[in-house]
Amino acid sequence: MAAQPVIGITMGDPLGIGPEVTVKALADPAIRRLAKFVVYGRNETLLAAADRAGVGLDWFRVDAASPHAAEGSVLGPLVIDYTSEGLLDVTRAGPTRFGGILSKAFVEDAITDCLRAAGDPRRLDAVVTGPISKESWSLGGFKWPGHTELLAFRTKAKRHAMMFSSPRLRVALATAHLPLMDVRNVLTIGKVYDPIDLGHQFCRQLGIAKPRIAVCGLNPHAGEHGMFGDEESRIIRPAVDAARRIGIDAHGPFPGDTVFIGAAAGDWDLVVAMYHDQGLIPVKLLGWDKAVNVTVGLPIVRTSPDHGTAFDIAGQGKASEGSMKAAIELAVRLAAAPHTEWNSPHARGLAAAGDHAHGEDEAP
Repeated sequence: MAAQPVIGITMGDPLGIGPEVTVKALADPAIRRLAKFVVYGRNETLLAAADRAGVGLDWFRVDAASPHAAEGSVLGPLVIDYTSEGLLDVTRAGPTRFGGILSKAFVEDAITDCLRAAGDPRRLDAVVTGPISKESWSLGGFKWPGHTELLAFRTKAKRHAMMFSSPRLRVALATAHLPLMDVRNVLTIGKVYDPIDLGHQFCRQLGIAKPRIAVCGLNPHAGEHGMFGDEESRIIRPAVDAARRIGIDAHGPFPGDTVFIGAAAGDWDLVVAMYHDQGLIPVKLLGWDKAVNVTVGLPIVRTSPDHGTAFDIAGQGKASEGSMKAAIELAVRLAAAPHTEWNSPHARGLAAAGDHAHGEDEAP
């Protein structure tokens, strides 16, 4: 038998539903058979979550500051425990400075472990990130808009894109965590081309030999031939043409209010949306409990549930673990897939389009 992959799971914000969906997912024997697991979190929080949810789950624990943490997961699940790093008021759920500091530490350590050399006992084959609160991160003094941007910077990814994969729909985003009013000011040919190219390569990782890709317009009716804006002709269509020149089966731009109907029916393997909610509303409507957030373009495998911290139901034992299970399953699948050279000659398509507006993120 091939060696099981080692999958890291970051607990997310301690006061959100991350601890609950983590223990519920790992309580499933079918999930535990997929891999060895290392959980980055607070042992006492995980114990309380398991107790409230009524699930039985045994794990090994090692203090995050202990030298034994470097020994890796032998049997698992293994909890890298940050309980000793301070107290946390678990009587109320919501954004907190300490919740931000802790959840950021979980992610930073997991990224470090993903980047370790092959053969290192603490090396991870993939990481599944639990939901964090961007407000908590801000209260903790961190200005990152989310996991995606932090991961891209820490791994020095030259190109990356936020993608969502579900049984009925796959969506990649040209822009992600931006105010809506800023989208048209930052949209470039490169920002549209990258999710087409990276999404194409991701679909091939999943075994789709020739992915069919639909690209959304930015404006109503995809601009209506310039009546409602020129971004479609000036930015989006050149990106589609550049992708087609290197053999990607991309089409568009299509009106955003109709293209997802065909995609949900199986006409398209991937839709590239121009902004966050344009793509996320149909994904969550059609696959709330099964959709997975995956960052394409990284040198490591990272997936995440498609939901947030859900502070309003945290601590009540009623959060669904469906998306966390799906994120774990996809992480295992991608960890076993052939390595993808994301920054491949595919980028030559942009040179033909005369646009070079993509590159490594800067620290905020």
